[in-house]
Amino acid sequence: MKETTLTMIDNLIKRYPALTVCRESIDQAIEAICASYSNGGKLLTCGNGGSASDAEHIVGELMKGFILKRPIGDDLYERMKSVCPDEADYLRDNLQGALPAVSLMNAVALNSAFANDQAPDLAMAQQVLGLGKKEDVLIGISTSGNSSNVIYAVQMAKVMNVKTIGLLGGRECKLKGLCDISICVPEMETYKIQELHLPVYHLLCMAVENEFFDA
Repeated sequence: MKETTLTMIDNLIKRYPALTVCRESIDQAIEAICASYSNGGKLLTCGNGGSASDAEHIVGELMKGFILKRPIGDDLYERMKSVCPDEADYLRDNLQGALPAVSLMNAVALNSAFANDQAPDLAMAQQVLGLGKKEDVLIGISTSGNSSNVIYAVQMAKVMNVKTIGLLGGRECKLKGLCDISICVPEMETYKIQELHLPVYHLLCMAVENEFFDA
């Protein structure tokens, strides 16, 4: 990792000393996501309730500029000019580099159809089956660590050779042993777990962005 990325991690630990116990797993998660993007992969995210909002939030930080502007590169700009010369400058000036990420929570028609026709707790697993590639990473977010639909999604990810990251709480849970990387924030109450999940995934997004877009 870049020195600037390591500094970001250090700064997070200084601001949230309780996350010191998560340092190694955070490092591993950043490296896994970066490896995925380097190999043409994408990030999948899932969760329930507040964790579903977090899953969407992560996608929002990755698919557009978060801390950095992510300017469009010269090669892409040249292709824009060849396809749509009149709009190329507008596209270049307003679009930003993207890190591909998909929330499994926003496919409302698919999720509701699958829940109605098949099994509600397998709707996310169905999406992993359809979308997952060996280059990808899945982040499953669960404050209990025992959400059945997230567990099934992670299990299907492993079937598809997708790397799995669990963003969890401090209690023992099934997802902790199932995920390749488990970031277990040291809290037991749901809202306190969520309060620590936010700075963790903000850091993941900042760090990965920094690895790919910082000069």
